[in-house]
Amino acid sequence: MRLRNNPKANEILENHKNIVVINTKGYKGSWKDVFQNNNPIYIEIGMGKGDFIIENAKRYPNINFIGIEKFPSVLVGAIKKMDNESIDLSNLKFMKEDAIFLNDVFEDKEIDRIYLNFSDPWPKKKHAKRRLTSKTFLPIYQKILKDQGELILKTDNRTLFEFSLISFQQFHMDFHDVCLDLHHSEGYEDNIQTEYERKFSPYGPIYRIVTTFKGE
Repeated sequence: MRLRNNPKANEILENHKNIVVINTKGYKGSWKDVFQNNNPIYIEIGMGKGDFIIENAKRYPNINFIGIEKFPSVLVGAIKKMDNESIDLSNLKFMKEDAIFLNDVFEDKEIDRIYLNFSDPWPKKKHAKRRLTSKTFLPIYQKILKDQGELILKTDNRTLFEFSLISFQQFHMDFHDVCLDLHHSEGYEDNIQTEYERKFSPYGPIYRIVTTFKGE
């Protein structure tokens, strides 16, 4: 279970302004200036302890990455990981933010790709609107993604996977890839795993969906 209460978490974030963007809404439309280049911007919503986004930033220096996590105590885990490994990546930033407010953080068409990795499935039906692939969030993603920008989902939760397929279809999105068992299928050798994925993939299949929004 994720640790969500660390009394020193916000202080730690403040002390790591070299990688943590504190004033998230102050850079709307100017994230290129934050990275000081015009490279594509990929974001991970719900980055957890950062394994996935950090490894991506290492492998792809010509892409800018932003890891987003709404729980400061979880975000601290990613910061400590970078401190312990003495990592300094100019193409990586973290932020503490809730996905529901991303239209206040990013300008229209400012993002090239969105990753949703092992998001909270919110299993109760009454909480379905909180799922990050529900109709609550899809209009937000559509607004900030560039035309043909990809939304990529990975999950081990069959219910969330099926819910997401239906949700994407009802939103008239295009499907580019649907994988029912990521770790036992050919063509996915470059898959970067999250910490959660390494821990739980032995117990069942990992599902993956790659989608884009239809043009206006």
